[in-house]
Amino acid sequence: MDPRRAHVPSPFSRMNLLIRADSSSTIGLGHIMRDLVLAQQYPDAAILFACQNLSGNIIDQIPYPVHILKSNDPEELIPLIRAYKIDLLIIDHYGINEAFERKIKEKTGVNILCLDDTYEKHHCDILLNHNISADKSRYVGLVPPHCILRCGGEYTLIRDEFRSEKQRKREKIYDIFLSMGGTDPTNATLRILKTLSDAYRICVVTTSGNPHLSELKTFVQEKINITLEVNSKRMAQLLHQSRLAIIPPSVMVHEVLFMGVPCITVQTASNQKDMFDYLQKENYVVLEEWDADAVTRFYNA
Repeated sequence: MDPRRAHVPSPFSRMNLLIRADSSSTIGLGHIMRDLVLAQQYPDAAILFACQNLSGNIIDQIPYPVHILKSNDPEELIPLIRAYKIDLLIIDHYGINEAFERKIKEKTGVNILCLDDTYEKHHCDILLNHNISADKSRYVGLVPPHCILRCGGEYTLIRDEFRSEKQRKREKIYDIFLSMGGTDPTNATLRILKTLSDAYRICVVTTSGNPHLSELKTFVQEKINITLEVNSKRMAQLLHQSRLAIIPPSVMVHEVLFMGVPCITVQTASNQKDMFDYLQKENYVVLEEWDADAVTRFYNA
């Protein structure tokens, strides 16, 4: 992947930009995290986020003004678009559909960029699927004829911390890097940890939005081989220092592959199937259910 092409070029400049996205213990944190990377592609824009104040959110980590929404209703978003004279609305939300987008477009005329990774129908001017697995042909009939499609690895959103970390030399001090998403609602992290040998040096990365954090802390407190990082600011470094990553087939795959770390991916949600299928086709180790023997096979290979 060429870092110089890993951005989303835009025909707009010096504009007012509104990003509609949410985070929570159930939604996860990935939408906000990738939107922050995308926002950096508009250095001259006045950027505003619109988010609901959901349980387990990371609104306090957004370095831009945030308008708190009371609902996910287009009628609440429309006055905001008008009041701030928004030029481009970025929507990154599974709970917003084509009808919602069409209503926004008809009432405001705003340009709309939708992030999508599940091949849903959208009424937008630009569609971004930044997954390496993205297939532009699958959007035929799902978007308006004028819609600009930006699909695939050349548009992958990689955080700056990973780009700078990749240039460094690091000693491999962890056998396993384990992160099952920022919130891990299915508690996959703990289930996996319980099957791994104490002989492995393990780094676990999660966030305070993880509803199972207390249980996880209790488990690792007497495990001298496990390092638990909560809300880590050095995720790229920890990954770089690891020999193997265990992750879900989510957007995290982009960062792991970018860093060149071998990985085992474990599906934990239905919206990960497209990435799961792609990785399987490319002969990566992918699991529908966790199997600790996959680690043994990796180290015995």
